[in-house]
Amino acid sequence: MGKGYFQVPSAINEPIKTYAPGSPERDSIEKMYKEIYNQKAEIPLYIGDKEIKTGNTKSIRPPHDHQHEVGIYHTADEQHVEQAIDTALEARKEWAKLPWEQRAAVFLKAADLISGPYRDKMNATTMIGQSKTVFQAEIDSACEICDFLRFNVEYMSEIYREQPESADNEWNRLEHRPLEGFVYAITPFNFTAIAGNLPSSAALMGNVAVWKPSDSQMLSAQVIMEVFKEAGLPDGVINMIIGDPVMITDKILARKEFAGIHFTGSTSVFKGIWSKIGENIHNYNTYPRIVGETGGKDFIVAHKSADAQVVATALLRGAFEFQGQKCSAASRSYISSSLWPSVKEKLVNDVKSIKMGPTGDLSNFIGAVIHEQSFDKLSEYIERAKKSDEAEIIVGGNCDKSEGYFVEPTVIVTTNPKYETMVEELFGPVLTLYVYDDDKYEETLHLVDNTSQYGLTGSIISTDRYAASVATDILQNSAGNFYINDKCTGAVVGRQPFGGARNSGTNDKAGSKFNLLRWSSPRLIKETFVPATDYTYPHMG
Repeated sequence: MGKGYFQVPSAINEPIKTYAPGSPERDSIEKMYKEIYNQKAEIPLYIGDKEIKTGNTKSIRPPHDHQHEVGIYHTADEQHVEQAIDTALEARKEWAKLPWEQRAAVFLKAADLISGPYRDKMNATTMIGQSKTVFQAEIDSACEICDFLRFNVEYMSEIYREQPESADNEWNRLEHRPLEGFVYAITPFNFTAIAGNLPSSAALMGNVAVWKPSDSQMLSAQVIMEVFKEAGLPDGVINMIIGDPVMITDKILARKEFAGIHFTGSTSVFKGIWSKIGENIHNYNTYPRIVGETGGKDFIVAHKSADAQVVATALLRGAFEFQGQKCSAASRSYISSSLWPSVKEKLVNDVKSIKMGPTGDLSNFIGAVIHEQSFDKLSEYIERAKKSDEAEIIVGGNCDKSEGYFVEPTVIVTTNPKYETMVEELFGPVLTLYVYDDDKYEETLHLVDNTSQYGLTGSIISTDRYAASVATDILQNSAGNFYINDKCTGAVVGRQPFGGARNSGTNDKAGSKFNLLRWSSPRLIKETFVPATDYTYPHMG
């Protein structure tokens, strides 16, 4: 609860392994990948000390090889949801009283387990279950999750160390209590690190959690639970359940002990949850904390002064790494007309060189999109673009789901800056470009600002400092993470705290102390050493 202060190990970002040909880590990950690919995992519910197999199972299939089953997972019914809540609340009695450095030790050990003996397993399950390349898995399910765990401990110690002033004859101190109840964590498929961080950041601050991972992330979700258990996390502090999301959410939000939600997912789902919380507000013991990161329609603006190769590289990496399924992925871009011919040539050539295929082949740059629904949605948008008088596909545009859900990296050029793929979130490898007149730079920046309901990430590429400054000012509300001369993806814990506003979320900045403060309910204690004995004041005469 924040009593006292002990020095904790200083957090540093986990080093990234290269997996270059001939490297020891490459041989190791290929061996682990094959081992997991040829096994049949069976994933239970984790409620307290029980691993529950309900018998109601669903299949786990790699997005890049959907005919191959790598395992099954068991789904919860209503009684399991209630059991998970009750178990968490029982665990809270001891966990909330545990000294903070003891909680910190659990998650510091978890980070060391992931960076060491569990590294290959975390990465391989992410590569198989979420179709991430080895590099995309490495920066996510190894490095970023370790960074979250270690930096959160450092931020927690900073929070506890900051205390109010005390005058003569008094001692003021803050205790950081956990929320009174339990936290509901809902995590997405696209980042294993987020799946680990959302329940653990709340737990680190003394809370207990019911965690519902994405059903498209079950392989790596199980490994997270294995790590937490081996790290010594007491039973019931984090309980993992999976099943019908509407049923689970309705049951959880109906409980009076519901104290907060830590969410990453779609804007529409988050708004629906917020609405249900509002409907139930009179039932709760406390006002729930609502923390969420949702969608994005992220942009790259290229000024006429920009280097064409820098722009092309930022577009390709920003739009197509992990098949464009990062919430920060570039999906719309605005290119100055004088720069466009050079950018177009470089971008088309680079995109044509991309290798796409199963993630077990480490030479591939991208894998498959996550599931058939995503594939079908993307295919429909691409087909409409092919037929539109306002759009032209200059590279890509092919889709094939015969073996895996493969969508070719696709670049659309439009004459209409409000064309549907410039406005709507697609969550796939589709980039739409609009070419603007050089002398309409500021007008275009206002267009960027007014086009989207989202405000997550964006970037300006320019060698003109005045142009960069103007963009930084006009686009101040367009992105919670704004980049100058870089792609709009790749936020690193401790360096670029992540989150956006507008319809992109509550901007509570994952990977910072701001987020941890949302899982604390501070109590101020004032102790007076020599209390007053006379009620009167000097002005009374």
